[in-house]
Amino acid sequence: MTPDYLLSVDIAMLVPHQGPMCLLDGVVNVDSDEIVAQVTPRRDDLLAEAEGVHVHAALEWMAQAAAAWSTLNPGEGDEGPREGMLLGARRFTAHCDWLPFDRALQVRVRLEVLADSGLGRFIGSLHDGETHQPLAEADLSVLQTPPTPRADTADTGHQEDAP
Repeated sequence: MTPDYLLSVDIAMLVPHQGPMCLLDGVVNVDSDEIVAQVTPRRDDLLAEAEGVHVHAALEWMAQAAAAWSTLNPGEGDEGPREGMLLGARRFTAHCDWLPFDRALQVRVRLEVLADSGLGRFIGSLHDGETHQPLAEADLSVLQTPPTPRADTADTGHQEDAP
């Protein structure tokens, strides 16, 4: 069960994206294997076109949901969002071309495997938030980078010159 406080957490605290590239609205549910996030396409969204938002945006939404899951299920020593990247998507299936504006959508991402190296695979899907009709599915390959040491404790490897 998802703690109530997660439903009000600013999604920007959970993903490494900021400003207009932080595309999700929030977290609906999360556990040790899966996250459900919400997104409502708007006319002023970065990815908006006259017809709506193209269904391929689901890939980025799934990747950001995977990043949020990673933050909420940290590895040992992790603090805050880990940097990572989407390496690829396989088996992308779209059931429509365009996603309408102002309709809540649910992004579901389930962890399949996550190696110590940071390589992982998630199964993602996009559903209509009201009818639960599937809109898109994909398998995502991701790489989570190791946590970056904080600047005030990082060893720079430089030696100061003696006076």
